[in-house]
Amino acid sequence: MANKVMIVGTGNVGMSFGYALVHQRTNVNELVLVDINTEDAEGEAIDLRDTLAVSPSYLKIRSGSYADAGDCDIVVITAGVPQKPGESRMDLLKKNAAIFKDMIGQIMASGFDGIFLVVSNPMDVLTYLTWRYSGLPAERVIGSGTVLDTARLRYRLAERLHTHPKNIHAYQVGEHGDTEFALWSCANVGGQAITDLIGYDELMQIEDYARKEAYVIIEKKGATYYGIGSCMASIVNCILNDENRIMPISNYDELSGTYNGYPAVLGANGVVRRLGLKINGEEQDKLNHSIQTLREAIQEVES
Repeated sequence: MANKVMIVGTGNVGMSFGYALVHQRTNVNELVLVDINTEDAEGEAIDLRDTLAVSPSYLKIRSGSYADAGDCDIVVITAGVPQKPGESRMDLLKKNAAIFKDMIGQIMASGFDGIFLVVSNPMDVLTYLTWRYSGLPAERVIGSGTVLDTARLRYRLAERLHTHPKNIHAYQVGEHGDTEFALWSCANVGGQAITDLIGYDELMQIEDYARKEAYVIIEKKGATYYGIGSCMASIVNCILNDENRIMPISNYDELSGTYNGYPAVLGANGVVRRLGLKINGEEQDKLNHSIQTLREAIQEVES
């Protein structure tokens, strides 16, 4: 692997990812920034390069074009129309789906044969469209999924249980949006079932907060980007380090024919396998509902 990564979209999300990547240990050797506003991409590259003398990693950073994707290992897509206050992620579908077909076509024309990481919203549907437009194997097209939502969930649980978030093993799954939910039947801290430590009503409040926190942030400051930027860096490093770590990325579900956030093993070649968790009936119903929401969105854009 050349350990070359391209960021498509140099807005707040893309550059929060770039900043997070530079300011931690990473195996990325080259970072290429691409944006429809070429001046912005070049300015961001210059600004990021100014951190290299004091950052823990050293890598080549420059602006470029889709043609530079040919020898990239990972192309990260954050480009698209941003989510506005009061607007659901699904409201963005018609605006952003049109952008993707041309963009993916140009990237594939460069000879790209790596892994796509889609972050733009509505993320699960755009990840599905990226898979369809690119023609790449499903395991090499992934979305950021519910990695951020899971981080929010674990933070709230850690605060409640007075422990570190890394001690919490719990997942928010499904659509990255209004129908996502927590898999409480699989959640534990230090081997203890979280359902034995926190009552049902309080768990529902914590789950609901994790699901709606993005709207709170958007209402207060207009957009979310630090959290997702850090999660993107974690996903990219997981791939380049071949960590085979379990993450709730948006990955292809053969049973439903959709992409949705669900725990999967992630390594150098993309998705190694999607986990076959034993979930309860209520959770299965919620997952089916979330998947149906995604199916309807896919049908809408494909028609």
